[in-house]
Amino acid sequence: MERISEYVKDNKLSLGISYDGDGDRCLAVSEKGELIDGDIILAIFSKYLKEKGSLRKDTVVATVMSNLGLNKFAKENGLKLEQTKVGDRYVLEEMLKMGYNLGGEQSGHIILLDYNPTGDGILTSILLILILLKNKTTLSKLKESIKIYPQALVNAKVLNEKKYTYNEDKEISDAIKKLEEEFEGNGRVLIRASGTESLVRVMIEGEDKEYITKKAKELAKLIEEKIGK
Repeated sequence: MERISEYVKDNKLSLGISYDGDGDRCLAVSEKGELIDGDIILAIFSKYLKEKGSLRKDTVVATVMSNLGLNKFAKENGLKLEQTKVGDRYVLEEMLKMGYNLGGEQSGHIILLDYNPTGDGILTSILLILILLKNKTTLSKLKESIKIYPQALVNAKVLNEKKYTYNEDKEISDAIKKLEEEFEGNGRVLIRASGTESLVRVMIEGEDKEYITKKAKELAKLIEEKIGK
């Protein structure tokens, strides 16, 4: 994304688009070279579809890893945000179960169920460009409508058989509770065991990137000390 960002800025282009290897994910950069991730794309799409009267039940589906900014954006714009476990399959399951038509992940996997039951990077980029043209605006202007909070993600290496028991340890659970109280209302703490690796993932959102990274590292170190051996 850094190379695309520099290319867009150097050549004074309107935006840049990037797909992953199989084309089901899409990320973009604005004319200023700013990263436009899946959370920002979901915010742009949900507002556009709601204004058109096409957003079913005024709801967007995302995962628990989505940025706190998307949650606040939804509340400020009269939208409902449903959050699932990490994975596009869980997003799709919720959409099919409840009759929603927009969902996705921060990674750029966007599901537009009116067109396709899976992520489609090309479709995502076409709709993004269409919204820009219809609104006669820039991607950086659309990005201004959602505040993205810094996120710090630190992995704690633990014994595989203990990765789901982290919250049973009083010292760990007390530390998590203390952080949740500290960041309540202006940040978020998310702790989850990896489904595929011997890891407990510690994610903290907040205003100060340096501070939340420090706190995430401290908690990850505590988890490793308690259930990593």
